[in-house]
Amino acid sequence: MTIHAANFRELRLDRLSRDFGTHNALKDVSLTIRKGEFIALLGPSGCGKSTTLNLIAGLLPATGGGIWLDDKRIDPLRPEERGFGMVFQNYALFPHMNVRRNIGFGLKMRGLPKAEIDKRVDEAVALVRLQSQVDKLPGQLSGGQQQRVAIARAIVVEPPLVLMDEPLSNLDAKLRLEMRAEIRRIHNTLGATTIYVTHDQEEALSLADRIVVLRDGQMRQVGTPEELFSQPDHLDVAEFMGFRNVVAGQVSAADASMAEVTVGSASIRGRSRGPVAAGRAGHVAIRPEDLHPLAPGETGLQATIISTEFRGREFVGFARMQDGTDLSFLAHDKLDPGATVTLGAAPDRVLVFGGAA
Repeated sequence: MTIHAANFRELRLDRLSRDFGTHNALKDVSLTIRKGEFIALLGPSGCGKSTTLNLIAGLLPATGGGIWLDDKRIDPLRPEERGFGMVFQNYALFPHMNVRRNIGFGLKMRGLPKAEIDKRVDEAVALVRLQSQVDKLPGQLSGGQQQRVAIARAIVVEPPLVLMDEPLSNLDAKLRLEMRAEIRRIHNTLGATTIYVTHDQEEALSLADRIVVLRDGQMRQVGTPEELFSQPDHLDVAEFMGFRNVVAGQVSAADASMAEVTVGSASIRGRSRGPVAAGRAGHVAIRPEDLHPLAPGETGLQATIISTEFRGREFVGFARMQDGTDLSFLAHDKLDPGATVTLGAAPDRVLVFGGAA
């Protein structure tokens, strides 16, 4: 295969910022991305992840800081001068061009010889497995096929970076799973460097070498999927990584590894995250899949059942505590709405954070 990712050592964001009037969409973001990495920018809507991608692409000017590709500062350059590949959420294909012409458009604009264009397009088509679709227009393709065309168009120009902005959000659940595997396969085959924006923690966990969690325009944590999944540094990062049950209480005991929080009449033990001090406010965070009904006589979180949903091998339950805190949990049996339930989790599956939420 002659298509390959352009060579470089690293992309460096140095205190990168973007203001919209008085609104700070991005604040002093510094990050080094190495060649060959797959980086996911993860966070809720409005956190700054798409703004970061657009600044890297050159679609937005920075209002502070700089972007460096190895020793060259690139933030003053126009998008076409940076030479990055971009895959958009809405595909952005030319509706009047067939698959082959869409993929080869960037090469044609660069003035490459027709023989070189044809060779590279053939390789890109084979890489995204669309050999039987090359003469079709975008409107004749499925959503997944259109996304493959968009990926092929981005990689055929051999960019140093491939930038992807929520590329799977318009696909159904089955196609999303298939395309996740395809995107990672293509990344590995090319030795590419990919920056991928998503609000879906499962996508980030399954695709990325490192995940950058953003909130309110600031980086909250950077780490491998394994690190962020099991060791979030902040309560908001934990919530975004699936610890959706968050309950306030009073820390009754704490050391560097474990802490105990009193919630009502129950004491909940879990792993300490960050500064946790006895006698101060604290929060326990638990994933729904780790929270379950306890046997009679065991102490835990007291709640009233709102509903249960059958999910195949088990039930997902929804309950509400007396203070209004909602809980999600798993159960082997259906529970009646209005019934009282005591819920708990193994201490090593519980996180304890100090301070207010």
